[in-house]
Amino acid sequence: MSLIHLENIKKEYTLGETSTSALNGINLEIDKGELVIILGPSGAGKTTLLNVIGGLDVPTSGNVTFGEVPVSTLSSKWLTIFRRKKVGVVFQFFNLISRLTALENIEYALDLVGVKLNGNVSFKSKVIRQKAIEYLDIVGLKDRVSHFPSQLSGGEQQRVSVARALAKEPELLLADEPTGNLDFKIGRNILEIMEAMTGKDKNRTVIIVTHNEAIASLGDRVIRLSDGLITENFTQEFTPAKDLYW
Repeated sequence: MSLIHLENIKKEYTLGETSTSALNGINLEIDKGELVIILGPSGAGKTTLLNVIGGLDVPTSGNVTFGEVPVSTLSSKWLTIFRRKKVGVVFQFFNLISRLTALENIEYALDLVGVKLNGNVSFKSKVIRQKAIEYLDIVGLKDRVSHFPSQLSGGEQQRVSVARALAKEPELLLADEPTGNLDFKIGRNILEIMEAMTGKDKNRTVIIVTHNEAIASLGDRVIRLSDGLITENFTQEFTPAKDLYW
């Protein structure tokens, strides 16, 4: 069943009298439970496409639909609510809050939406703390809970960003170069976690942007971009993350 539908998506950025086209008429459908890999060289439009899908940016023209939600026509207020409730994002450059510890960064994100406990949403600080610690442990940072971003390496900051996104247990997880600042062992572990989140029996879809061709075999679907256009879009028998090497 199609979860995400993009119809003739175009995105232009204007600076003074100069306009640059980042997306040039994207048509795309992504099913619930898919793990999608978006490939392409720098400047191909990968991050822009990811941002448009997740409501982080709005298209210049065209329509984005998430289930029954007309994402591309939502007001700023409702876009914020949509992102908080439905979308988790692993940013390429972390986007951690510098004055908060690793634990507090995750707690803050969970506090905005509440966390699920036995099917119910709770805003209780004890539940939120337990959930935040659980996901820091998953990414191997349980001993860094009290560290501020400035006290963490780039790879550790990326892992906090991953934990923050995963802890929300979103319907849609977007990851922009999630392994870019990680060594192979940790990077593959992160991909294994993302892989475990997806599947037709689960209510989660994962979209990963990467320049790493080796990671492409992880996806149920591979989309290749060039100059803001889709040049390849195919499904495949995926390779489990534990078997990936790069």
